[in-house]
Amino acid sequence: MVGLLVAGAFAYIITVYFLTNPLGHTGKFMWRRFVNWFPLGMTYSFLYMGRYNMSVAAVALGTLMDKKTFGMVTGSGLTTYAIGLLFVGPLVDRLGGKRGMLVGAIGSSIFNFAMAIVVSMKLNGTLDVSMGAALAVLYSLNMLCQSFGAVSTIKVKSYWFHVRERGTFGAIFGTLISMGVYFAFDWGRAIANAVQLDQPKDPTFARVVLNNLFSLEGRTVPALWLIFAIPAAIMLVWALIDVILLKDTPDQAGFDPLDTHDASSDEMAGDPTRKDTYFGLIWRVLSNPVILMIGVVELTSGVLRDGILSWYLLFSKETGMGVESVTVNWGIWGAVTGIAGGFAAGWISDRFFNSRRAPSAALMQAIMFATTGLMLLCLTVVPVKGTLESTGAAPGSFTAWLIGARPMIIAACAVTTMMAVIGVHSIMSGTATADFGGKRAAGTATGIADAFSKLGAAIQSFVIGYLATNDWSYWPMVLFPFSIVGLVFSIRMWTLLPNATRKYLAEVESKKLAERQAKRGL
Repeated sequence: MVGLLVAGAFAYIITVYFLTNPLGHTGKFMWRRFVNWFPLGMTYSFLYMGRYNMSVAAVALGTLMDKKTFGMVTGSGLTTYAIGLLFVGPLVDRLGGKRGMLVGAIGSSIFNFAMAIVVSMKLNGTLDVSMGAALAVLYSLNMLCQSFGAVSTIKVKSYWFHVRERGTFGAIFGTLISMGVYFAFDWGRAIANAVQLDQPKDPTFARVVLNNLFSLEGRTVPALWLIFAIPAAIMLVWALIDVILLKDTPDQAGFDPLDTHDASSDEMAGDPTRKDTYFGLIWRVLSNPVILMIGVVELTSGVLRDGILSWYLLFSKETGMGVESVTVNWGIWGAVTGIAGGFAAGWISDRFFNSRRAPSAALMQAIMFATTGLMLLCLTVVPVKGTLESTGAAPGSFTAWLIGARPMIIAACAVTTMMAVIGVHSIMSGTATADFGGKRAAGTATGIADAFSKLGAAIQSFVIGYLATNDWSYWPMVLFPFSIVGLVFSIRMWTLLPNATRKYLAEVESKKLAERQAKRGL
């Protein structure tokens, strides 16, 4: 059933892509662009698998990795990611998206293999250093390579998609992120379960495949190192495909250059040969107040996205308040809701707001304000470990109802938050940065915005990892204020558009008006 849902999701985004052609591109161009973005996007999806596999490993390792260690490892990696993006963005603008993606995929593969070795040594009792410290270093290097992923994806997108098409690509980008969540959590969980020593009489499909490949029978410790090694191998395969198929720009694939009518269009009209220096590019983006506002919104999305994705399974395991249908299928829930959020944000932006991105982000932020606020109420009105007996609540009272309903409410809020936060991330980091940075500075603009996002993710990782050790009610307490900040800044950006986009839309509207007047005259 899950396989059918995943196949349906891929079929849907591919169908939407080919049916959405507002500029009337030729079939040849549409097909070549698909051959460009699909392998690029799949590489990015599996980069996610090589990132969030740490969350899966934390659950599978149990007492070998407590919450503080997990928070320290992921927090270190996310901090490295955030700092690295300040330099990776301008580097990708100069090197090109293809080279950037190859650096990201190959580098992440190498360090995932290294983490697999560390976990294997720990399980076999041959590791002479702290596993937490070793994983923190290797995960940080992995995340440095990972920082090339989103920047390179948006860099290539900025040359191949016009501003009027970027809402749709933002939805595709959100879908690819969501599929990466599915690969990380559901494939990762399948791997973790398949390598355990205790197996059911009827082995799972994953167990049969992995046993044939790695001879799991007769082992004295579970082969949990495969949680890292398998994504590493998959990333190498997609990197090879990128080498063959990926082109940075339409003209490299034999087409005319595409005027995307983003911020770079004005710059090229003034001086088409001008090239920014490395630090000049950074300064031009950092001095743009719109990019900085996007960065603030992205900081809040980083807190909320990783604050849900990384902690809900641990929360469920420790409190017993998980909903089995959600925890067992956490990855597919993340994928389905993320696809819904990405497509909703992109469609709303292009359909109702003339390619303005902030209104879509504001709507999604309002949803997160409601969901995290409800989670906060659920975990503070009644103590996390509160029962009918401990609270003295009478049967049939609101408190008694809340104790029984809390697991389902929190699960619903968690998956709805994932839907909304992927909508924000895809429309802001995946689309708005390319609009306002322009294709010349798309990598730098995306890097700055994504750096804010990973800074937010690092903040929540350290803070929740420390506070939730004592009381899980601190979990939504950390998330809720950031939903307010994101909502405020999204509203502040409500009317903003790049000048070149505004001029283009005015010209299109003028032509439509002239056509209507001509028809009336006839």
